[in-house]
Amino acid sequence: VEDARSISGLRCRDIGLSSLGDLIFPLPSILISIRFSSAFSTKISTMAAKQQVKRFRDPLRPKPILDRAAFDKALKANGITLSDIHLDSFYQRLHRSGYPPLDEFVAELRREVAEGVSYDDVSVASVASTTNFRTKNSVSSRPGRKSQLPKALLEFLSSNVAAEADSDEKFATVTSKVQLHQTSADGTTTKLAVELQDGHVVESVLMRHEGRCTLCVSSQVGCAMGCTFCATGTMGIRGNLSSGEILEQLVHASKILAEESRDNIIAQEGTDSNKRQKKQKRMDLIRNIVFMGMGEPLNNYHNVLAACKAMIDRRLWNLAHSRVTVSTVGVTSRMRDLTRDLPEVNLALSLHAPNQPMREKIVPAAKGTPIESLIEALDCHMMALTKRKLLENPQEDDTATDFNVEERQTASKKKRAMIEYVMLTGDTSTLEAAHQLGKLCQGRHLVVNLIPYNKTDVKDLLSCPSEEHMQEFRRIVSSYGSFCSIRRTMGADIAGACGQLVVEQEKKKQVLDIEDGPFPKDLKESRIAATRRKKTSDANSREQRSTDPRLRQLTVATAIAASLFIVSASLLVLQRRKR
Repeated sequence: VEDARSISGLRCRDIGLSSLGDLIFPLPSILISIRFSSAFSTKISTMAAKQQVKRFRDPLRPKPILDRAAFDKALKANGITLSDIHLDSFYQRLHRSGYPPLDEFVAELRREVAEGVSYDDVSVASVASTTNFRTKNSVSSRPGRKSQLPKALLEFLSSNVAAEADSDEKFATVTSKVQLHQTSADGTTTKLAVELQDGHVVESVLMRHEGRCTLCVSSQVGCAMGCTFCATGTMGIRGNLSSGEILEQLVHASKILAEESRDNIIAQEGTDSNKRQKKQKRMDLIRNIVFMGMGEPLNNYHNVLAACKAMIDRRLWNLAHSRVTVSTVGVTSRMRDLTRDLPEVNLALSLHAPNQPMREKIVPAAKGTPIESLIEALDCHMMALTKRKLLENPQEDDTATDFNVEERQTASKKKRAMIEYVMLTGDTSTLEAAHQLGKLCQGRHLVVNLIPYNKTDVKDLLSCPSEEHMQEFRRIVSSYGSFCSIRRTMGADIAGACGQLVVEQEKKKQVLDIEDGPFPKDLKESRIAATRRKKTSDANSREQRSTDPRLRQLTVATAIAASLFIVSASLLVLQRRKR
């Protein structure tokens, strides 16, 4: 369809004609037809070459098996209907096994069936020996409980393993890979470049705090919001991540933590105290998840919702509800949907300005979305569980409810609703802006996080205010009754500060696409790699244009049709002249 539209959009001057009327007037010799055919073919070839630039995502082949909805759909398409209990058991078993390759996982399941062993009877030590990372609930079923998977499911998995790699129904345990991971000098932050199966790269950031680990995940490739201070926004939107691809970021990060933990235990064996060993054991688990990576999570609502449900599932990642935070620039309708569907998780609003005119300057997507409606939706999310306790049937009443100060303070301490505010030198960080922000949140007891700006390669020259200025800003906002804090900057040396993931792009000849990875190596090596990629890309483009039978047939047919049309027009004109 796109080819047809592009071809039909050719204008007369593109093929050397001033207007369609030229076709009924004397034309030059038949050589015009040859030139016309050549120009037309060149136009098609150029158009095809432009289409080689990857701007959107390709269909997933294989599909991530962690995408529960897609897996269930494939099962039903093959006449297999499983209960939620059986699906839960399958994913629980997969999680406890540490997400091995699907063929190994299926072989293990078949071995247990052949030996008459249920996976609930497998000892903890046996599970740990086959697990790539420590799960929070290594054995989450009672001893002796039988959870045998249906035979139809095992048969489907076996046939799926044997299916062709490009099959529409092919599944894989993990479809992405860590292209590169880089740790900051202080060892607190690790930035992961996760390469998806279609070549796109998304970023995740692993942050190590005192006794806990937080993972910042991406939900989209690129972003459509276009915030002026965020380099990711300059990419535009290229596609959504499936729920499975979001969860795979947890798998990759967990394996990195497990590897680090094993190395530390071996290096410090015999010298650590029991207290330090327990602390080290806690550091190999992800405790917090924040959707503050690439993309607007609420624009990929259904996949983000499914991923959140898997994260808090007691049979899987078993994260506390309050340890999962979804961040949004401000999609009001989806904010209310999240409050309805999953009010237990945290919601963070990326506000960045105290009033509508200022916000529209730095957040283009804010146009048409009043700032007051965003604050109201955020407030509703914070008080949703309190409202649920007060109302017998909260789904029938979505109107606002008046809460007293004590109820608001109690809800605020749980930090289920937060405001993110990036500190940029300029109008949005003045002391007057602090007063406006404080008044905007007054009486709601919202949590406000001030984020020091992490300098990025965007077109605007932006900077962060001084520490003294930010402390005064925080003091003013707090005076209006909101809990306000300045977020700790982590991983600035690897462009991985929390709340603002950045796609590093060098200027001029040092420009690197997101597909090349966000961590440039030695300049000479990166240039050599870029040259090789360009040559390979050009060769692939020429090969595809020359070998694609449909494009070749279209070019030949178009050239012949154009030639015949002009020859017929020329003969018609000559015949009329003779008369």
